[in-house]
Amino acid sequence: QVQLVESGGGLVQAGGSLRLSCVASGSIFTINTMAWYRQAPGKQRELVAGLTSGGRTNYADAVKGRFTIFSDNAKNTVYLQMNSLKPEDTAVYYCNADLSTKEIVRTLNYWGQGTQVTVSS
Repeated sequence: QVQLVESGGGLVQAGGSLRLSCVASGSIFTINTMAWYRQAPGKQRELVAGLTSGGRTNYADAVKGRFTIFSDNAKNTVYLQMNSLKPEDTAVYYCNADLSTKEIVRTLNYWGQGTQVTVSS
């Protein structure tokens, strides 16, 4: 069974930084993409940043230049470095992955349970 477990959320003042981590565990065969989404109260979940197995990244316009997504493939871990945080970055941040397992070779999509990020003004 695959699990995505996020950590690193918390309360930070505007202008501060946080680093989120997401560890994928289980009988993983191949990870194709990993990404971070966020959902603020009353809003739809939105893509923040994505990273392919080939190293390509994409970012939401709202976070370009402030957030960086990167991974440690040996640890099946993806990170989100968040700098110059703003109150509007406040949300629950979710890890997402497209991956295959040794039991189910086809690629499936998985979500973590989320970690709260709160930015105070």
